[in-house]
Amino acid sequence: MLEEVERWLAGRSWSAADRPLERLLAAKAGDPRRGSVSVVLPALDEEATVGDIVTTIRRELMEKVPLVDELVVIDSGSTDATSRVAREAGARVVHRDAILPRIPAVPGKGEVLWRSLLVTGGDIVCFVDADLKDFSADFVSGIVGPLLTDPDVQFVKAMYDRPFGDGTGGTAAQGGRVTELVARPLLNLHWPQLAGFVQPLGGEYAVRRSLLEQLPFPVGYGVELGLLVDALHTVGLDALAQVDVGVRRHRHQDGQALGRMAATIYRTAQLRLSRGHLVRPELTQFERGADGFVPRTHAVDTEERPPMREIEEYVSRRAA
Repeated sequence: MLEEVERWLAGRSWSAADRPLERLLAAKAGDPRRGSVSVVLPALDEEATVGDIVTTIRRELMEKVPLVDELVVIDSGSTDATSRVAREAGARVVHRDAILPRIPAVPGKGEVLWRSLLVTGGDIVCFVDADLKDFSADFVSGIVGPLLTDPDVQFVKAMYDRPFGDGTGGTAAQGGRVTELVARPLLNLHWPQLAGFVQPLGGEYAVRRSLLEQLPFPVGYGVELGLLVDALHTVGLDALAQVDVGVRRHRHQDGQALGRMAATIYRTAQLRLSRGHLVRPELTQFERGADGFVPRTHAVDTEERPPMREIEEYVSRRAA
């Protein structure tokens, strides 16, 4: 590990308990122009979990204390009751396709996060996945904290344990297979300054809007790696940080879904390494059928959205 990263780990890795809510509220009150907080939940068929997450954030961080100013769920085409459950729990719900309709939406998590900048107003934007179980408000207050208390910090990732299954198997039963098999090797080999991030692909992170609007957004699952790498090149390692928020429990995906995710993440890294072009950006996987193994070919996400500050509607909205 680079000496620079060792120093970074000592000075830019914290626990959620390091910044009590009282300190965060005082910091926010001291500079309200830079302290407004928007929480965004991208959601696709998450009726089982999204309501509990929204309820916890509203109760703990909006009603008990005024830390979060805005709570928005972006529905990216759910076929279940995600929108209704989120709305009844107290979130403002916006459908992905209703945002920036002149640019047709494409499927993908990064697409939803990019569009969320147009329908939120906070100086700090906090992203939280909508499939979390046993959700704690620390996931929000923990990663927002450094941005409220340290003007030099621009981008904060959550770090946590990720138990697989019932979580009784110790470290051998940890989730995060794509992180360990794809993302961490890529970062260590090509962006060693980012080797200190415990959960580089985690979906919980908070960023100053002024930085987010400068960054391109990969439309698919490569968005977390892409934003992290581009933030490093834009503001430098010392502007990045991570906060331990405990344990993250969520729905785990099957091996084939993880394979498609891995291909997308590799493609995102490849674009940033050389801006080259794959001859065939596809991934073929195999499923056993009645007559043997059947190939299934999937497109690998290659599209990226431009920095939001290049979008006319966004510039006009911010100016107003």
